[in-house]
Amino acid sequence: MPNERVYVTVIGSSGVIPERVRRLAERVGELLAKRGALVVTGGRDGVMEAVCRGAKRTGGTTVGILPGIDRREANEFVDIAIPTGLLHARNAVNVLAGDAVIVIAGGPGTLSEVGLAMAYGKPVVALKGSGGVADLVAGRSIGGRKVYEAETPEEAVEKALELV
Repeated sequence: MPNERVYVTVIGSSGVIPERVRRLAERVGELLAKRGALVVTGGRDGVMEAVCRGAKRTGGTTVGILPGIDRREANEFVDIAIPTGLLHARNAVNVLAGDAVIVIAGGPGTLSEVGLAMAYGKPVVALKGSGGVADLVAGRSIGGRKVYEAETPEEAVEKALELV
């Protein structure tokens, strides 16, 4: 995509996350921002907040695709908050907004986003070792489509940008 800004959606666990996962997510956000990518998340807490925090720390731009109807539900590191009123159905909007998807940890909502991303033909990179859905799908082929695996935040960002 020459001369176009790349959008990368980062998905993962919401709520309280382990410190190790928070650090991984912040690093992914930092690296995406340093590479000039626009960072898209679900806009709330957990991995979403950590990724946005990392991106903002390095001057990046963040977008939050929110499940509710109020922009105020976005975390403080979201620049552009988009309320959808779609609850879990907003997961489709979240993955469609990105040119590639990075998975960090994650639960059932994240699993649905992985499936949707693959159904829409988006490249998916799972950060292996972060736990949850990322570890479940890393390196697997689902319906003939591969979920790429990465061992580090650096590798995840590089691979996602390479696949766009």
